[in-house]
Amino acid sequence: MTFSRYGALCTEVYDHTKKVGQSIGGDIEYYSQRLRDCGGGRLLEAMVGSGRIIVPLLEAGLQVDGVDASPDMLASCRKRCEERGLLANLYQAELQELELPNLYDAIIIPAGSFLLIEDREQSIAALKRMYAHLKPGGRLMLDLFLPDANFELGHFAGTSVFHMQDGDLITMEGKLIETSFLHQHKVSLIKYEKWRDGALIQTELQRFALRWYGVHEFKDVLESCGFTDIVISADFEYGKVLTSDKQQYVYEAIRP
Repeated sequence: MTFSRYGALCTEVYDHTKKVGQSIGGDIEYYSQRLRDCGGGRLLEAMVGSGRIIVPLLEAGLQVDGVDASPDMLASCRKRCEERGLLANLYQAELQELELPNLYDAIIIPAGSFLLIEDREQSIAALKRMYAHLKPGGRLMLDLFLPDANFELGHFAGTSVFHMQDGDLITMEGKLIETSFLHQHKVSLIKYEKWRDGALIQTELQRFALRWYGVHEFKDVLESCGFTDIVISADFEYGKVLTSDKQQYVYEAIRP
């Protein structure tokens, strides 16, 4: 049994449920369009995961590197790129310790993944490290979301069953173990079990934490890190005004 953030079984489920090129709410279309405005320079997808977004960006001819803390996610991303004949520099690192050899015209963090940095100070350190990896005039783009009305019920409550292509079954059972409005976070414990021919062959535990920011709070955080010209857009439509707490929204911020 392992206790991890994004281990082997979690990655299998992620790959099974989030296919390469599968747009969530229009995020791939949004980032593709916005990145085309960066003049064809070098780009970075932070918290790249297993390649859902970087692969179609590479296929569109963009020069994109990727970084993630999970070796299992990176292995899947690398495999997906190789299967398609795509070349990408993929790095394993925590964002708060980011030290890459290149500067970038833009850095993106899709799918609300920035909220996975549970500790506030570490999230600010991550923003500062990304600021340091942007060229002057470079752009940080990331989307976030707010907790829903079921904040205290747990996003992963109950058991899900996934039928994998090789005939194996993976069950995923989640339990909410901590919530705090004061500290703006919640923590779930997720148990993955892999079954083959009726026998349990692998188990994995994942501590899954999310930390939220208020819309204007996060704008202030970006400004405190040195970013300017911050634009907040709702529903992956650039410049659309955010009017509901149920909408997903994207920040774009510039390193002067």
